[in-house]
Amino acid sequence: MKIAVCTQGFDRQSQVDVRFGRSAYFAVYDDVSDSWSFIANDQNLQAAQGAGLQAAQSVLDAGVEVLIAVNVGPKAIAAMLAQNVAVYKVAENVTALQAVQQYKDQKLQKLDQANVSGHWV
Repeated sequence: MKIAVCTQGFDRQSQVDVRFGRSAYFAVYDDVSDSWSFIANDQNLQAAQGAGLQAAQSVLDAGVEVLIAVNVGPKAIAAMLAQNVAVYKVAENVTALQAVQQYKDQKLQKLDQANVSGHWV
């Protein structure tokens, strides 16, 4: 299973990013191979609109089954849930590695709707 985490940096020790659509990177953990890969989200950092949907497509294209984020807007979460990707809320100030461990330990809240409004910056 692949788990994506919104991050500020390009490694598993990077802090989570509070934004989904404009997250700097997505750290993708593959629990089958116990490996990490990273997706740069450069195209959405300054997007006027549509960042959430474009970011969702990038994550979906990576074959992710779980998304861990601090905040997810309505269009992005709808896209993720429509593709059966489970979305979990993580607290700020944790690393990608810590976020994945919290997911494994069942300490994260599952989201079934957005926890911020659209165009949240």
